[in-house]
Amino acid sequence: MSNKQGFVRSLFDSNVNPVNQKARNIPILNIMDKYSRAFHLSWLGFFVAFLSWFAFPPLLHGAIQEDLQLTKAQIANSNIVGLVATLLVRAIVGPLCDRYGPRLVMVGCLLSGAMATACTPLISNTTELNIIRFFVGILGGTFVPCQVWTSQFFDKNIVGLANALAAGWGNAGGGAAFFLMPAIVSLLMSKYGFSQYWAWRMAFPMCPLVFIVCTAILTLIFGDDTPNGSWSSRHKHQIAETNDQFENASMIASSSPSMEKTIDLSLDHELPLATKESERKKDFRDVKFFEIEDEVPQAPSAADILKIALSSQTLLVSLPYLCSFGSELAVEGVISDFYIQTAKISNNVVWNEQTAGKWAAVFGLLNLITRPLGGYISDLLYQSKGLNAKKWWLIFLGVMQGIFFILIGFMNLNIYHLIGMMTGLAIFMEAANGAIFSLVPSIHPKFNGVVSGFAGAAGNMGGVLFGLAFRFQGTDYQTALWIIGVSCLGANLGVTWISVR
Repeated sequence: MSNKQGFVRSLFDSNVNPVNQKARNIPILNIMDKYSRAFHLSWLGFFVAFLSWFAFPPLLHGAIQEDLQLTKAQIANSNIVGLVATLLVRAIVGPLCDRYGPRLVMVGCLLSGAMATACTPLISNTTELNIIRFFVGILGGTFVPCQVWTSQFFDKNIVGLANALAAGWGNAGGGAAFFLMPAIVSLLMSKYGFSQYWAWRMAFPMCPLVFIVCTAILTLIFGDDTPNGSWSSRHKHQIAETNDQFENASMIASSSPSMEKTIDLSLDHELPLATKESERKKDFRDVKFFEIEDEVPQAPSAADILKIALSSQTLLVSLPYLCSFGSELAVEGVISDFYIQTAKISNNVVWNEQTAGKWAAVFGLLNLITRPLGGYISDLLYQSKGLNAKKWWLIFLGVMQGIFFILIGFMNLNIYHLIGMMTGLAIFMEAANGAIFSLVPSIHPKFNGVVSGFAGAAGNMGGVLFGLAFRFQGTDYQTALWIIGVSCLGANLGVTWISVR
């Protein structure tokens, strides 16, 4: 079979590792395949959640600000409130994923956030806006079950790409919100005669709410908890008994750096052939049980959660994610207004909310490419250089992100040069997000949900901290940006001493 034919086939047929029942490719075009369904439902749930979670920022500096008479400080406070909720939810749902399975946790997050989204038309003042945004923030927690779910279905050689694709495509929901929400509000006002008061309020149940509920129903009906079925059956794995199955498993072992170090398939040449084969199968089967047991998620105790939260390996992925995803969240809360301000000062042109929103959307929509790219390169480095290469790749990306922040903060750019620099920043920042969650499943495999939850929560903590930088700097966005850049640079260099294992 040619490489081209093999690639095409991999888009339709899953190549399952008989050791752990995880797919070694992503059959992205075959929704009849359970691995494909898990992949698509995970990113789709994350996408619609982010669509609703980010539906407020593109309207805050326009329709919502004018209607509720918000100050810049109140807008910043509103952004921070939404991030705080997600921070708490991510820390909670991580252990829940290990206990009940990511599929049900995903559905729970979606339906909880849907109820808050449905209440958006009731907002009449700043306090109610903050309350609604807090509960809509539950939707940001869907990132954790999204990543745990794909980690449960895809093997180590492809998990970085699978996680990064699911997260990148899901994260693009934030970028889509910058396109959709201003366009829907404008349509309701210009074509259907809605007042501004009702236009932005009705945009929420018309767009994100319907998508969220439909996705939750699809996930319940068509999703699988694990490759073996229900979450309670996650400990069950098929053991290769036939010669053909055994040969496939042996090939996997010989191609896996981690298993090569664990098992020696060479035997005493003086042993009888039948004995050698029997001993070879026994040795491989013992390793197989060891590998499986190491990957099967466990229901964590309070002591387990505390131990994992305080481990240096968890810090290795959490601190860079605090910087990468945290700064992304903070920037997306102000980017539209930053572009409007820069266009007016540097180019002497007035950009409206919709124009600024379209350019701001590019920043989020780059996740479609950049985040998967970060995970894909991480997988390639792992296959050739081992797990430690993933660590240095994510640190490199974090350092470059910090440098771009500092440059943007100190340079006086016109609007189009600024957009170019922000695009460069987004490439490194979002690739770092993908690289980090390529490494996460290898940190504490038995408690992947806990690690994912704490790392995800750290990202939101970064959003809160960096959001405070914008909060206290007001409209002096450049000063806030170089402060964030210095923080990112220091944090990523600060974790270089931590070993992967």
